[in-house]
Amino acid sequence: MAQAQRIPELPPKRGYHHGSLREALLEAARQLVAERGPQGFTLTEAARRAGVSASAPYRHFRDREEVLAELARRGFGRFAERLRQAGAGARDATEALYRMGRAYLAFAREEPGYYTAMFTFQPLGQSLGQPSGQPLGQPPGTEEQDSGGAFEELTRVVAALLPAGASNPRLVSLQVWALSHGVAMLDRAGMPSTGSATPPAEAVLEKGVTALLRRM
Repeated sequence: MAQAQRIPELPPKRGYHHGSLREALLEAARQLVAERGPQGFTLTEAARRAGVSASAPYRHFRDREEVLAELARRGFGRFAERLRQAGAGARDATEALYRMGRAYLAFAREEPGYYTAMFTFQPLGQSLGQPSGQPLGQPPGTEEQDSGGAFEELTRVVAALLPAGASNPRLVSLQVWALSHGVAMLDRAGMPSTGSATPPAEAVLEKGVTALLRRM
C-alpha cells in the first residue's frame, strides 16, 4: 500500500498579533484626528488606514467615542510627563513654570491628535482630575484620572510662587492653564500671522502668566 503523502503545513497567516491591532487602530485614529478633527473620522476609516477589515475595530472598541476617550487618556499621560520633565532641574519655581509653558505649547504643536482629543472628549473638570460635581479649587478625590497628573504638577509649581495667604493655588493654576490653552489654540491656528509684529507664542504666554501672578 502506497504511503500517503504528507500535506505540507501552510505558513501562518500574516496579521496583527494580539494587542497590536488595538495599537494600530489608535495610531490611525490619532493621525485622523490630527488631520480632520475629532468629528472627522470613523472607525471604518481608522480600520482602512490600519489595513484591516471594517469590522476589526469592534473587537477592541465599542464605538469611536471609546477610541477618543483612550486617545484623551493617553494624551494626558504623555502631556503630564512632558510637564514633569520640563520642570525638572529648574533653578527655581519661576524657571520651572516658564519651562512648563514652553513644553505646553510644544506638545500642542507636535501632538495635535492627542491634544485635540484631550480637550474635546473629556469635560475639563474630569480632564484635570476633578471628580464630577465637585467645584474647581477643591482637592480632587483619591480616584483621579491619569490626566490629573499634569494639573497637579502645575499646581505644585504655582503654589511655590504664591505668598502665604494668597489665592487658592488650584484656582490660579486653572487660570494659568486657561491662558496656556488659549495661546496654544491661537498658535495652532496661525494667529496672528508670522509676518506680524506680535512676539512668538512663548513670549506671549510668559508675559501673560507673569502679569497674572503679579496680580495675585
